[in-house]
Parts: sequence; C-alpha cells; structure tokens
Amino acid sequence: MPVDLLLGLQWGDEGKGKIVDVLTADYDIIARFQGGPNAGHTLEFDGIKHVLHTIPSGIFHPKAVNVVGNGVVIDPVIFRGELEKLADFPVDPVKSLLISRKAHLILPTHRLLDAASEAAKGKAKIGSTLKGIGPAYMDKTGRNGLRLGDLELPDWRDKYRALADKHEAMIHFYDVDIQYNLQELEADFLQAVESLRKLTFIDSEEYLFQALDSGKRILAEGAQGSLLDIDFGTYPYVTSSNTTAAGACTGLGIAPGTIGDVFGIFKAYTTRVGSGPFPTELFDQDGETMGRVGNEFGATTGRARRCGWLDLVALKYAVRINGVTQLMMMKADVLSGFETIKVCTAYKYKGETIDHLPYTLEAEHLTPVYTEMPGWKEDLTAMGSASELPEALNDYIAFLEDALQTPIKIVSVGPDRVQTIRR
Repeated sequence: MPVDLLLGLQWGDEGKGKIVDVLTADYDIIARFQGGPNAGHTLEFDGIKHVLHTIPSGIFHPKAVNVVGNGVVIDPVIFRGELEKLADFPVDPVKSLLISRKAHLILPTHRLLDAASEAAKGKAKIGSTLKGIGPAYMDKTGRNGLRLGDLELPDWRDKYRALADKHEAMIHFYDVDIQYNLQELEADFLQAVESLRKLTFIDSEEYLFQALDSGKRILAEGAQGSLLDIDFGTYPYVTSSNTTAAGACTGLGIAPGTIGDVFGIFKAYTTRVGSGPFPTELFDQDGETMGRVGNEFGATTGRARRCGWLDLVALKYAVRINGVTQLMMMKADVLSGFETIKVCTAYKYKGETIDHLPYTLEAEHLTPVYTEMPGWKEDLTAMGSASELPEALNDYIAFLEDALQTPIKIVSVGPDRVQTIRR
C-alpha cells in the first residue's frame, strides 16, 4: 500500500489536526514526519477540544498506531505534558505511540538559545515561538545533536552535559539580558526524560518498511505549512524543517515511489502568525471579523493570527511543489456573512503583473490583484452534506478548483469532527 501524505499549504494553522482525526479511521498508522512542539494541532469532538504539539493526531483512535518520526524534534517536558493530558481519556500511549530513535531532543538550553537569538535580532526578529526548534535543528545539521536513541546508551548524560555547556557559552556570546535558572530547568528536563523512556523507541524506518510490506495503510502527518518550509517558504520567516511533501521522505525514511495521495489543506482565507510578508493581509473590519469569527489565536502560543483574503498565487505554488492530488478547504463557515469575497489571483510586482510566487513578497515590491465574487449569508455550521451548501460557496469552490486544477474533496464548516462535508 502507498503512503498518503497530509500537509498544510499556507503558513500553518490550516486545521491539519482535525482532518487527520477525521481520516484516521481509514488508516492503520499515523506518522508525524517533521517539526516540533511549535505545532499546535487542534482536535474537537464530543464537546471537548484537544491540542497536540508533538503526538500524532490519530492518538484518540484505539486501532491506530501513532509514530513520531526521525524528522521530528522532541521536547521531553512538553511531551510529558501531552501524555498527562491523555491520561483522562481511554488512550494507552504505551501501546499506541512509538517514537523513532533517530528523532532529536530539544534541550533546555536550546530554548534559552532561541530566546537569546531572537532578543539579539531586535526589530529584525522572525517571530520565533521560542520553543528551541531552530537551535535543535541547527545542532542536528551541525552533527552535535542528542537523539532519542542516545538515551539508551550508558554515557548519554555525558553527551548531554557537553552539549549544554556549549550552549551556555553561546548564550553568553549573544550578550542579551535573559533570566533563567538552568539547574531548575535541567531537573524538570531529566524528570521528563524518565517519562519518555517508558514509551517504546523504534527504528522507525524499518518499522514502516515492514508495515508497508504487510499491507498496512499509512498516513504521514505534517506540521506547520508549506510557506514555512526552510527551502521554499518566505525565508527567513520560516520554520527550520522541510514542511513540504519531500520532508516526509527524509522525516520517515520512506521512498518517493511509495507516496500515494497528497492531501493539501488550506483555509478559505489566509492567516499568519509572527513576522514575515503577507500580501493579502487585512487591517480593516473584514480582517477583524475573520479573526474574531474564526477564533484566530495560535493553539501553541495564543498569539493573534494576522488575517487576509485567500492568496491563490501562493496556494497554487504550494499545490505544485507538493504534488497535491486532493484539496481540503477549512473554515468555510467563517466567510459566511461577507457581501463580497476577494481572491488574490495575481501580483503587481516591480511594474509588471505576475501569477507566480517571486523571490521576495515584501510589500514595497508587491501589490495583490484581486478577483471579487459574491459572498453567502447562510450559516454553514449545521450543514451535513454537499447538497446543502449555498450556491455562492459552490461557485467559490468551483473557481478555486479550476484555478488549481485539483479537486476540493472536503469542506470543513466548523471545528468539530462531525462538521466535515465530503464532496
């Protein structure tokens, strides 16, 4: 059986967790392939909202095995917190959660380095979540990192001490005022490591090889969004991993030829958290309405998300670089009540009109060109089938499908698991 992929096509926060939860019934294994606890995947069902940061979003399905792949960076303290929240539900992580030995650990000093680096940037800061993600990936590519498998070795604390001491020297180099008590942070970290060691560590690539050979159905879950990809996103305002489809190959050890469907998720409008260019950002009443109705606050940081109209130029770019085969549109319900819906279909860029993503999206070089469409007033949240959707929304969907040359198979009309319409 091929491995299907599910990933975000914007700047993250598209609603991937909900759709993974919806689709998990069709799969045997859910495998997270990149990112760290800067992700916040929100699931809602039975009147309860759950936020996951590292654990795959299939964890609430008793028949699914959840794998944290080698491409993920893990903060033991945050991971322990997620496990503690699962204790109130019929979930057995010891049986249903497996972690790659090749996944890298986030140390307390990684978080301190993140804070020091961001503080040193001043007004040029990138809007880091300060979870230590960037420094952990820097150690990974610099061949200094501590991996989960190291915890099984007798000298792992020596490796930890050497790396933490190096980090402290780097923190002092930044010469910024950040207050911390490393002894307390380390005590909490070491306790959390012991909680982590109760779970099953695996050679995840071999596990997935065997699963594929035995006909298991696998869904690879991405974090963040394609426009935050370290190579293809709006650099330097990006995350530190490959959030695109290619990241699933390196983040799980699967071959490109094993990939089947690529599910791309996008909001009916656009949001962004943190710094960086955002061509369609709104600073008017429409933007305020999107944020308020859509409850646009980061699941991990609580920060208000910037809101704007759908950027079709950027979305088409993401569809192409990921090889998306099916689209899922989230938060269609948030646009109910707008008299007019706008879609950015081109950019005015350095004196000419273009319909592709240029090297830079900074506002001084670029102005969005909009196509306007009639809006709809109907409340979508209680609708259960595609036949109930208003004509104006169907026209909006058809317009996007034609422009993207990709079918929109799911339309989300609310945060709950059941508020999901298949087309």
